[in-house]
Amino acid sequence: MQLPSDADSTGRTLGKEEIANLTEVIKSGILTSTKGTFVKKFVAEFAEKYGFKHCSACSSGTAALHTAIAAINPNPGDEIITTPITDMGGIITILYQNAIPIFADTDPYTLNITAETIESMITNKTRAIIVVHLFGKPAEMGPIMELSRKYNIPVIEDCCQAYFAKYKGKNVGTIGDIACFSLQQGKHMTAGEGGMVCTNDPQLARRVRLFIDKAWGYGDSKPDHYFLALNYRMTELVGAVALAQLQKVDWVVERRRKTALMLTELLQDIPGLTLPESSPESEHVFWKYALIIDTDFFKHDVFAFSDLLKGKGIFSAPRYIQKPAFMCEVLRDKKTYGDSHYPYEDCPQRKENPEVVYSPDNYPGTFQALQNVLVLPWNEFYTKEHVKFIADNIKEAVNHFLPKGK
Repeated sequence: MQLPSDADSTGRTLGKEEIANLTEVIKSGILTSTKGTFVKKFVAEFAEKYGFKHCSACSSGTAALHTAIAAINPNPGDEIITTPITDMGGIITILYQNAIPIFADTDPYTLNITAETIESMITNKTRAIIVVHLFGKPAEMGPIMELSRKYNIPVIEDCCQAYFAKYKGKNVGTIGDIACFSLQQGKHMTAGEGGMVCTNDPQLARRVRLFIDKAWGYGDSKPDHYFLALNYRMTELVGAVALAQLQKVDWVVERRRKTALMLTELLQDIPGLTLPESSPESEHVFWKYALIIDTDFFKHDVFAFSDLLKGKGIFSAPRYIQKPAFMCEVLRDKKTYGDSHYPYEDCPQRKENPEVVYSPDNYPGTFQALQNVLVLPWNEFYTKEHVKFIADNIKEAVNHFLPKGK
């Protein structure tokens, strides 16, 4: 059986609505959002749908996270706590603002950071916390926000994989201080690339708007370029696709949840497997389906499971990322600006602070999670037949690797 894929049209809702919007843009000849209408309309409708007072569109999810960090405005050498299990685009943006990424350990089953692991990494240099709702599973935001208030540290929610996921009835993104979204190819909404930065804080919102457009004060009585900033504007072409996608996202989320919960039902009570869960407090929206396999129990690694499934046409991602972010060369060897290693080294603002060392001993949950997670692709065009096909092949793999006597 050939499964639909979000890498092409078989697993995406792209169609006549997007084509109509794009045609209108091309016929108008206006491709820049500074003069056009589609990005403005998308931003307004996104803000209304989500319940944000302020939203700004930008060129990618990475740009959204960079903008959010710039809005917080860390000083050189400040620290921003985040997860070691995420796309590198959510980490290098910290260094681009001359701050230092500090990693909290993750829960080995949800792969999210927790209030407990975050608090253990807080220092007098901590300037912000980035919470990633990985795979569409909301992090435990209640304790995290209590921590935020206790230490007066703002929270950036990375919702790039978690459109309309809910924590205690609230959309994730509306709980922290700033929310970031991505429109990359495989997300619940796609325009190929693109991002959104949203907040209810008017001061943060102004810095967001400025940073996306070279800090030029459009509309001000005496505009100027107020601070160092980039051009991260979204084009009208992207906005046209995004606007059409916004009308479909509720259906996409509903479909992904429905079929993922089917798979969970079919895999219940199988030894050696831990399934992604929604709970009364949180509503998972399944960007991907993260299956936890007890590799110690099976005496085989997740690559062995992946190879079996791949042979049946089910392409999965063993480990999700091959190693924690802090083990990647850019962070491990502190390859930042030229040969300087700045801001890790030679940063006057860190004279009284110890050297930042990423010790693997601090991350038992992270290593356990990456050892055991097998990430199954998921999209809105899976049917009951597709789900049964996936479940049957997972069961077959389990039986193949099940230790004798179990």
